[in-house]
Amino acid sequence: MLLYFLISCLSFFFLSKSFSLPPWASETKTLLSFHLSKNLLFTNTLHPTTKPDPPSPALDQMTILDLPDLALDRILDLLPPSGLSSMAMVCSSFRERCVNDHLWEKHLVNKWGKVLGPAAHREWKRYLSSSSSHLDSSPRHQTSHHPLGFDTIISCLRSISSVLRDGDRQRKALPVDSTMSFYISLETGRFWFPAQVYNRENGHVGFMLSCYDAELSYDTITDTFQARYPPHGRRAVGVEKGVTWERLRAAPLEASPHHLHVSESLNQLKPGDHIEIQWRRNKEFPYGWWYGIVGHLESCDGDLNHCHCHLSETVVLEFNQYTVGSRWRRTMINKSDHREEGNEEDGFYGGIRKLSCKEEIAMWTRLWPSSNLE
Repeated sequence: MLLYFLISCLSFFFLSKSFSLPPWASETKTLLSFHLSKNLLFTNTLHPTTKPDPPSPALDQMTILDLPDLALDRILDLLPPSGLSSMAMVCSSFRERCVNDHLWEKHLVNKWGKVLGPAAHREWKRYLSSSSSHLDSSPRHQTSHHPLGFDTIISCLRSISSVLRDGDRQRKALPVDSTMSFYISLETGRFWFPAQVYNRENGHVGFMLSCYDAELSYDTITDTFQARYPPHGRRAVGVEKGVTWERLRAAPLEASPHHLHVSESLNQLKPGDHIEIQWRRNKEFPYGWWYGIVGHLESCDGDLNHCHCHLSETVVLEFNQYTVGSRWRRTMINKSDHREEGNEEDGFYGGIRKLSCKEEIAMWTRLWPSSNLE
């Protein structure tokens, strides 16, 4: 009967991976994972409605920990983060298994991979070395219950990291530099990570089709982010709430927003290419990345069969989100002597990156304003 019950529960896990379940089903699966492990560990009998056959002595003493490591790891691999956290509370053996990096790396990549770049991982290491707070401290977001189940994670996390602290038991406490620790710090909003935000300040007209560096903190209740933009000039740190996942990306280049990016693709540019270019309002501002396309020289009629614009040292950049005649509509750069160009009235243009990824281009297309800008 023990094996029958285990097979039934495993069937539930595999079926739940094949169907789209409502929110309550996710919670049910989490609770089942917790009670399954607890019952199998601490009880040796089930209570069926019909009288079971007398169990053999070997089966009567079997627990889920007696399963082969491969089977047990597969069960844990199917659990969501809240389920892993619940299982970690069952006993020390499960605690050691459930905090292993290989179980949490998949969840970290699946949810956070698109917004965490090398800069975020470096900042996490700096955060660990400078922070004196541990994972059992109170999280920034205090909530009663949330459909994502992270109230369960937080309560489990406190139990994991608050026990086994002294003597030879210290080795079993949750490692602060573990992937689970990284995941929880992101989910609770405790860790502010660097990334870039499209159309900053709630899509303010002055930032349409741009992408700026910011520090982000996640709010699990709203499933959105709070962004802090670096100060510039006389302006203090800018704060924006309610930033959605769709407006975030990991920085595609290791380029400081205060330094000119050295472009490596200028000689490859030709009319029709999609690009991003650094631009800032004045010397005190940080650079943002602005979307545009490569246009034709005035001497060219635009006929691709006779176009020689790509052979010229001058590259025309067009920003078609602006109306014809706007001073922001068009600018030119020099390939061979490219440096920051501009003035205090029109702003300063910096480095260029050519876009080859269709997904990046499609993102800019989705952000296109409903009407041309002045």
